Amino acid sequence: MYAAYYGLKQEPFSIAPDPRLLFMSEQHREALAHLLYGVQGGGGFVLLTGEIGTGKTTVCRSFLEQVPEHCNLAYIFNPKLTVLELLETVCHEFGVPVQPPAQRAATVKDYLDPLNAFLLQAHAAGRNNVLVIDEAQNLEAEVLEQLRLLTNLETAERKLLQIILIGQPELRAIVARPELEQLAQRVIARYHLKALGERETGQYVRHRLEVCGLERPLPFDRAALRRVHALSGGVPRRINLLCDRALLGAYANGDGLVTGAIVGRAAAEVFPQRSRPAKAWRRTAFAGVAGLVVGAGLLAAATRVGGPAVVATPVVLQQPPRAAPPATPAAAPVQVKAAVAAPVAAAPALRVLATSPSLLSDEDEAWRELAQSWKLPLAPGAEPCAALAREQVHCFTKTLNLSLIRQLARPGIVTLDAQSGKPSYAILAAVTDQTATLRAAGTEQTVTLAALAQRWQGEFSTLWRAPEGYRGDRVNDGGGGPGIDWVALQLAAVKGVEPPSGKSVLDTALKAQVRSFQLAQGLPADGRPGPLTFMQLNRATGVQEPRLRTEP
Repeated sequence: MYAAYYGLKQEPFSIAPDPRLLFMSEQHREALAHLLYGVQGGGGFVLLTGEIGTGKTTVCRSFLEQVPEHCNLAYIFNPKLTVLELLETVCHEFGVPVQPPAQRAATVKDYLDPLNAFLLQAHAAGRNNVLVIDEAQNLEAEVLEQLRLLTNLETAERKLLQIILIGQPELRAIVARPELEQLAQRVIARYHLKALGERETGQYVRHRLEVCGLERPLPFDRAALRRVHALSGGVPRRINLLCDRALLGAYANGDGLVTGAIVGRAAAEVFPQRSRPAKAWRRTAFAGVAGLVVGAGLLAAATRVGGPAVVATPVVLQQPPRAAPPATPAAAPVQVKAAVAAPVAAAPALRVLATSPSLLSDEDEAWRELAQSWKLPLAPGAEPCAALAREQVHCFTKTLNLSLIRQLARPGIVTLDAQSGKPSYAILAAVTDQTATLRAAGTEQTVTLAALAQRWQGEFSTLWRAPEGYRGDRVNDGGGGPGIDWVALQLAAVKGVEPPSGKSVLDTALKAQVRSFQLAQGLPADGRPGPLTFMQLNRATGVQEPRLRTEP
């Protein structure tokens, strides 16, 4: 309901486990790495546990989307089953045909024999078999024992089935019971997800808003973010509930900025057991929503006026004149009028530096200025990208959102007014929750994100350092070369394992490692190393490159 008012493409705080909105904190990356390790392991159990709402299922869904092609996967989300029901479900999920006897009741052997034959056949074909069980704290002890027995299915070289158990903290206590000691001894990896810290909570809120299309300053002030963390305990699901209600309440009352007081009133609605209900808040919020729904036709106009109007202040970006907003009919609800005016009053002030930069009209000059930050001066008249390539530093240009640019954490060129036919250029030197700092001709200017969005369509250019021998050619499956050798070495360094010996090729196993790394870094995950992957491998392994400033 409030998405359009804040310039969003969809509501950002749904509690559905949408992998597109997955915020990869450091511990979520480690959790995902444990699951991906389970895919490549040699059998046994992997445990992922966490409190309700910490993101276990979302990490699991993201993992399921990244399962390598050489894996057969079975997923069980309702584990309240008997032993026979479990075996029947496992066979069904793996696509194993089972014909229970007609003259007697089915037994465990009727399911185990065809399942074992399937696992042996898959092993002979070079495929791994992975069974994922969500909400595993609901498994009965005898069912867990049967799962342990399933891991007895093996060849002389390895076990045939890898089992991943995902559940609440009590799963750890269940596995630690004396009668399940044999199962506990087969756990090859375990990870426990904790709640987010205060800083991570702010990053989480910003991430979800930006993925859903936010191009304006963050609609939460610092006090609001602190209260979100304090009242939610840093649990992502509780953060979602609280932020969703806070944005709804601010929208209903015509407020463009969520404050700490608004978050407190929202908490009284969504966490009534923790705070005293605020009856006045409930009446005001829902009366406001009702008024806005009645005036739905006016809301679109209010959104257009209420959002971009805050960007009229920047001088350096010299916003072109805007058409006058459509007249508001006299019958418009009071709430709609407030919604139009509030964002202007709530807009953060533009910090103007002493010297305003002259934006660059020549793209080559922008590349030259960016190269200076890399301490790579270019000879006069030289074509920048060609000259830089001879130094193993390559140009990269793509349309990106601010969330991914923050993730890359490197300065780059933004192209302004591209649609006008006379674009201008500046170096994006810093990005915070509310502002962007642009540099041109050696001077800097800080503007609001909304001001930047008025003239920037997302085109971003930057530099990255390539390994020796890299030629930029696309590597096909099974191919190799210096670039692939370097990728394999860097991935081993990131994971802290022994580097591969000899030459490497882009086989199924390496593609799975690349895909895992891409996902953990918030990159498009296709399993193929491209410029974005090289950039993040450089960053992860400590290669010295210029960094984008991200702190106020």
